[in-house]
Amino acid sequence: MVVTELDDATVDRLFHALADATRRDILRRSVLGELSVSRLAEAYPMSFAAVQKHVAVLERAGLVTKERHGREQLVRAEPDAVRRARHALDELEALWRGRLDRMADLLAEPTDPPEGHSR
Repeated sequence: MVVTELDDATVDRLFHALADATRRDILRRSVLGELSVSRLAEAYPMSFAAVQKHVAVLERAGLVTKERHGREQLVRAEPDAVRRARHALDELEALWRGRLDRMADLLAEPTDPPEGHSR
């Protein structure tokens, strides 16, 4: 699989969607199998419209897709979205590890004392 670098807007949508506990739970449930939005709404102490909004955030982030089957809208997890989230986190980890390695190298370099001073 070829992984391309994610743009900032995509990463923002992805982590915004994952920042909410209800949306993470909806994603977990949809990974286990297709569920209708109305069936999902039964699991939460909020209105159907609120659950629809959560699903819409997940859909905009590419974490789930919605497909209409008759009167129902079925929610399905998108497995590639989890790979994108992992890729974004891997990029951040690589950036920080690189910074830490550079700092360690700088700290390990011997420094010469100023002229006229001894150690």
